[in-house]
Amino acid sequence: MSKYSSKPQLGTLRRRVVSLLTALTFLVLAVTGVIAFIQPFSIGIIGLHALMGFIFIGLIALHILNNSRPLKSYLHSRALWVTLAVTVVLTLLFWLQPPPVKTVLGWSGNLGPAMERFEMNEDEMVFDYRPSPEYKMRLTVKTGPSYHTNPPPQVAIWLENQGGYHIKTLLAPANNTGELPYWAFKHAGWEKAKRDAEKLGEIDAVSSPTPNGSFDPADYVLPAAAKDSTPYSLLLEINQPGDNQPSLVHTVEIDNRLPRTFQLLELRGYPKREADGEKETWGLYFVDESFTSALDLIDSALLTIQRRISSEQAID
Repeated sequence: MSKYSSKPQLGTLRRRVVSLLTALTFLVLAVTGVIAFIQPFSIGIIGLHALMGFIFIGLIALHILNNSRPLKSYLHSRALWVTLAVTVVLTLLFWLQPPPVKTVLGWSGNLGPAMERFEMNEDEMVFDYRPSPEYKMRLTVKTGPSYHTNPPPQVAIWLENQGGYHIKTLLAPANNTGELPYWAFKHAGWEKAKRDAEKLGEIDAVSSPTPNGSFDPADYVLPAAAKDSTPYSLLLEINQPGDNQPSLVHTVEIDNRLPRTFQLLELRGYPKREADGEKETWGLYFVDESFTSALDLIDSALLTIQRRISSEQAID
């Protein structure tokens, strides 16, 4: 081929293809990254971002091969040390997350499995759980006269299946000091069962076909078909430090087959350790006249669930 020919050589064509693919893949990563930061969690966006990231890694490797000669020259320049220092500083900064970085991350409103946010003030406590754009849960707790924020009450929120087994802790207490023994007992049992299942390699076998014994909260909160879902319960345990009163447990049952937008939590009782040989068990007992300030910690607790599932679909 003549050197004056306008037809690109194979090597040049490969460079163009790799460079354009790298640029376009980066564009997809940038857009999905911004969307994931500012929008509620979406498995579609996260999946697209993650898989395109793997493609991007491969393209970067090809890009390096195509430009190995100039890159080698960069390795012998002062720019190498400057860029290396900047990369190390940024990595440590983002890994350690000092307060300014946490503030920026907090703008996302999409931390933790993205989906959970808890706010507390003198008047109320609000917990949001958004595992999907199709399912948004909000628990609003109006505080009572015994509620104080200095020190703040210990609070745990979790899900249980119909068998009373822990499914998922939505909100763990800030400090596990033993003031929420019922949650601690349930959570410890779930951790043990999970470890035992992992040893046997049975988690998948337990999860899929038998929702009542599943370790996956999605089997309950976001079932593949509402008609196949089983009811589950949301529980709230709360204790005000220093009031010399046991914690109290409030609960409500959730049924995706008969969806309700608004539900009030009811007081189920207080936890008490039960004698069962050396095995630790805890039960819930009705409150009696010995309870005073603990009953005034909460004025009311309202659970709101927004689903994109019609009633007809749910009971079909």
